[in-house]
Amino acid sequence: HCISSAASDVYKRQVLDRGIRKRDAYDFIGALAEFDRLASYCPTYAEGFNQRAYINFLRENYDAALIDLDIALKLQPFHVAAQSGRALTLMKLGRIPEARAQLLIAVQNNPWLSEAALLAKGAPLGPVGEDI
Repeated sequence: HCISSAASDVYKRQVLDRGIRKRDAYDFIGALAEFDRLASYCPTYAEGFNQRAYINFLRENYDAALIDLDIALKLQPFHVAAQSGRALTLMKLGRIPEARAQLLIAVQNNPWLSEAALLAKGAPLGPVGEDI
């Protein structure tokens, strides 16, 4: 399993890179297999769970994505990509107040996130209950 050594870091990076290449080639099943391998090999590596969540998000398996995003954030609470990914996943699940709260946290950690536009007035996660 994943121990901190040069060999394990190289293997971890190779699996991550293979998964990303497969994702970029729209081989989501192949990418998912690589990220499954990475999560099993290194269960304390937040990026492995974040990447697997992204594949599940792209495959519209939002429940599975949310599970992996929660794991990634438990491992690395300030993982901005996992924070914004979790907000987008919650939005897709129709859990708008939770999505808004999560995206506000992500934007607080990185104000330049493109997803911040979703918080604008009139946007899907924008303010609610304002008088005109």
